[in-house]
Amino acid sequence: MNKKIIRKNSRVPFKTAITMRFADRSYEHRETSDLSLKGVSVIGVTGHRVGEQCAVELHLSGGDSNVSLKMQGEVVRVGPSGLALHLFAIDLDSFSHLKNIIAYNLDDPDQVDKEFLHQLKTGKTNDLDR
Repeated sequence: MNKKIIRKNSRVPFKTAITMRFADRSYEHRETSDLSLKGVSVIGVTGHRVGEQCAVELHLSGGDSNVSLKMQGEVVRVGPSGLALHLFAIDLDSFSHLKNIIAYNLDDPDQVDKEFLHQLKTGKTNDLDR
């Protein structure tokens, strides 16, 4: 039976390098396929179980600067082409960069602010201390 996935955050195509450190294995500079305020899809990484947690670094590069966004992730889906992580424990600077990436890649840049404000009102924001 196929479970329908209901997304609460806008997801945008976004390819960048990601490093993940699980308790038993690390992956350096793998590739993402898409990104949201609370999640990321990673291409070519399998063999993990839903619920496993890892340290995550998204590597952004452009011009003369290299920025790494640091957070925690939990596996929420595993498929033949890769896995999806729920992102949490994001520091404020990383969250700000993440929000700007998503806003820049949406047709309606204000949509990401609307989603975040809705989550603030309903108490369903990213758990920054999880």
